[in-house]
This record gives sequence, C-alpha cells and structure tokens, in this order.
Amino acid sequence: MVAPLDLVEARVGSAVVAGLVVGGWAYAANWPSSRIFGATLTAPRNPEDGPGEIALTFDDGPNPRWTPILLEALARHNVRATFFLLGKYAIDQRSLVREMHDAGHVIGNHTWTHPHLARTGKMQTREELTRTKSELEQTIGAPIRFFRPPFGSRRPVTLRIARELGLIPVLWNAMTADWDATEAGQVTPRLSGLVERNQKRGYATNIVLHDGSHRTLEVNRSASVAAAGQLVERFGTTHRFVTIDVWETGI
Repeated sequence: MVAPLDLVEARVGSAVVAGLVVGGWAYAANWPSSRIFGATLTAPRNPEDGPGEIALTFDDGPNPRWTPILLEALARHNVRATFFLLGKYAIDQRSLVREMHDAGHVIGNHTWTHPHLARTGKMQTREELTRTKSELEQTIGAPIRFFRPPFGSRRPVTLRIARELGLIPVLWNAMTADWDATEAGQVTPRLSGLVERNQKRGYATNIVLHDGSHRTLEVNRSASVAAAGQLVERFGTTHRFVTIDVWETGI
C-alpha cells in the first residue's frame, strides 16, 4: 500500500529536521571555531602594530622519547610552546613535566584518559579534569589554567565544569593529521598555508601538533617534531611565537 503524499512529505520533513539537529549538534560539539556551546580560546586578531603571532601547541604528551627531543629543538630556537598533557602519562613522567615548566613552556590539561567529552557524563568529565589538574599542579607547583578537550569534543556541561575548575578551554585554527604523518613534508606545507591564510584574514594562528599519542607511548612523532622546527625556521623572522597565556584576554 502506497502512503498518502502528505504522510510521505511529513516523514521526509521530520527526517530533514532530525538531520539538521544532529548536524548542528555535531558542529557545535566538535568544530574548533564554534561557540554555540560556550566561549573558547582559539586565536585573536593579530596586533595592528607588530608581527603576526603563532602559538605552537602540542597534545597527548608527555612522551618519554619525543618530548625531550622537541624541547631541545625549541630551546635551540628560543621558542616557548604550550603542552596539553594527559594525566595518565604525566603521573609517570613528573621530572619531564617539571623540565617543561622550568623551560618556560605553558602546561595545560588534556584530561586523564583522552575521552570524547561530548559523550561523557558530568561525573566522569569532572573526574578527568580534576584529577589531571591536581596531578599537574602538584608536579609543577603552579596553577593549571588552560585545558584542551580531546578531539575538540565538548558540550555545554563540559565548558561549565571547566569554568568551575578555573580552566580556560582552548581550541585551534590550524591542524593537520600529523599523527598519521611519516615525514615533515606531509605536515609543514599544510600548516604553513593555514598560517598564511590566517594572516591574510588578520588573525593569529593556534597550531596543534602531537608529541605523543593517547593510545600508546610507543609511537613515532619524528614528523611532528621536525615540522615544528621547520615552522619556526620559516616564520621566525616574520612572526612572533607565543604561549597561549598571551591570548588569555581574547576569549
């Protein structure tokens, strides 16, 4: 039996509405520049009277092999970066975390186990952020003020809990799949293009790279480390490299 035309149209209309709702939720929960669920720190406009700014940020560390190599590369260029650390690794790498902090890098909270926070309950979200914050603060002896949600995934309660804990949520406006890269040539050109695009639009650039993996410590991050060095060499004379706290008022 063929459904009446008005019933078919009603079903199609409902499906379209449902699709828009799902799509809108996915955008709000995962798109870095979305502020539908609340304010986050991405990147401000560049200073009118100075060079463009770039923040190098690194997720999923500390990694006992690649983070020290990265720290040496940054030190050679006198560049400070922002590291969003996983509590499950930081607890076993306390001396490395202190070394990062003592070198002038900003330490941020990347949760304990790297869950999709848009899917986790309120209790788990609070535990992930609170436990990591406490561990990092005890290790470096200073407040942890910034947090990056894994995958950029969040919902309104995620940001509310972060605010209650004194954490500023940080997203990005330049990222590529460096976690799958086997050489810097798969990373640097894409990120360089995003820096130039942001510059033309008048914005600073908040770059995400990875010095570790949330899945395992046994990972190859040579491409990411090399790309970081190449970006510093390419833009070091035209831009100013900053840590994320310089932009705190931009949220």
